Amino acid sequence: MSAVANDAARSPRILSVSWGHMDVEGLPPAKDIKLYPGGGRAWDWTETGTQHSPGIQPADVEELLTHGATVVVLSQGMRLQMEVDPRTLALLAERGVEVHVAETNEAVRLYNELAATHPVGGLFHSTC
Repeated sequence: MSAVANDAARSPRILSVSWGHMDVEGLPPAKDIKLYPGGGRAWDWTETGTQHSPGIQPADVEELLTHGATVVVLSQGMRLQMEVDPRTLALLAERGVEVHVAETNEAVRLYNELAATHPVGGLFHSTC
């Protein structure tokens, strides 16, 4: 299914992003954010031990998949300092999830475009 069935399952749109600040419809502002069909929340790296290197962990994307994301956008930060752990990409490939990895502004643009028609999830780092 390519179209999002209803608003409850729709991925929230990102309204703006600037260094250290993101605004998303229906959510409080946050520095880093985790989005998925039906909602999202601040992305707290300490939950999974995430650091810039080796980067986004498989555990970071599990919540996106649990909420029904079939496409995932991973942001590497404004200065491309956030890496993506190869195990994360392997997990997404194993589950048949389309994945996009990009600089934060490009990731936001792509995520919003996909959110119009797909159950998309994303992890966004708004600084380095």
